[in-house]
Amino acid sequence: MTKTLARWWKVENDKVRCLLCPRYCIIGNGQTGFCFIRKNENGKLYSLGYSNPVAINIDPVEKKPLFHFLPSTTILSLGTAGCNMGCLFCQNWDISKAKIDHVRSIYVPPDKLVQLAIEYGCPSIAFTYNEPTIISEYVIDTAKIAKKNGIRIVMVSNGYISKEAFYDVYEHVDAANIDLKAITETFYQKVTLSHLEPVKETLKRLKEIGKVWFEITNLIIPTLNDSTEEIKELCDWILDNLGDSVPLHFTSFHPDYKLLNLPKTPKQKLIEARNIAISKGMKYVYTGNVWFEEGSTTFCPNCKKSLIVRSWHEVMMDKVKDGKCPYCGTKIEGVWS
Repeated sequence: MTKTLARWWKVENDKVRCLLCPRYCIIGNGQTGFCFIRKNENGKLYSLGYSNPVAINIDPVEKKPLFHFLPSTTILSLGTAGCNMGCLFCQNWDISKAKIDHVRSIYVPPDKLVQLAIEYGCPSIAFTYNEPTIISEYVIDTAKIAKKNGIRIVMVSNGYISKEAFYDVYEHVDAANIDLKAITETFYQKVTLSHLEPVKETLKRLKEIGKVWFEITNLIIPTLNDSTEEIKELCDWILDNLGDSVPLHFTSFHPDYKLLNLPKTPKQKLIEARNIAISKGMKYVYTGNVWFEEGSTTFCPNCKKSLIVRSWHEVMMDKVKDGKCPYCGTKIEGVWS
């Protein structure tokens, strides 16, 4: 296992304070922060996840999910151990709740990661599976090499990153999918062991800087965040703060980790959520983890004709031409080439 000196920290008395995420962990010598992979060793903070992925695969970009970013392409995807949230429903808990020395990792430094993407014809690299914010040094160093080779960088993130680190990291990112897990502070506190406001701030900063294409995922969990009122409130917040063109993915929960007692999300609830979002004026709304062709199809927001038809994560038809609807010429927001 390798390690590298971390960024975004300072010394406080005989401990170090990590400044990477809104937890601002104070870490004693020999200890790690909440995420398990940022460790104080003799008064210096190290990233234990740097170049140490525990999972690496080639996925369709639609699996992230990103529906408006280089459709039909593959993306080299990797994750490490650890996470800076404590979601009771985590569906990758076997790695996100693990310490780096409790899972098998492989050594893949940034230059090798880019080389793999080139070898396998992947135009993008995704930091995903666990929370990529906690390995931001790895993301940045990979991105610097990737850019020189025409490879783009994607973050699939919970959005829990400090203001201090946000601009440093996302300067190097081309696209992101951000989990907006709920629209209430109560949910974030009780179910994710974190807070809502920093995630909202991340989304607003992404909108502000304008250079990172981003989409939003909302996992609908029965009894916890699935009320009609909450879905309406979530849509209203997105419309008021981010606009009507951000693709929104409502996805189905399945029982996992510490929420084995809850049922999976009914398909009809996802359809209802999608209908609410569309009725409020959102242009691109999708459903995930269920078979519903209409919910995975991109429609022109003007003439309503189907432009991109997907079967699960496979694109069956793509009629978007130069970022526009071929029927009426309306701009279809996204990154198409």
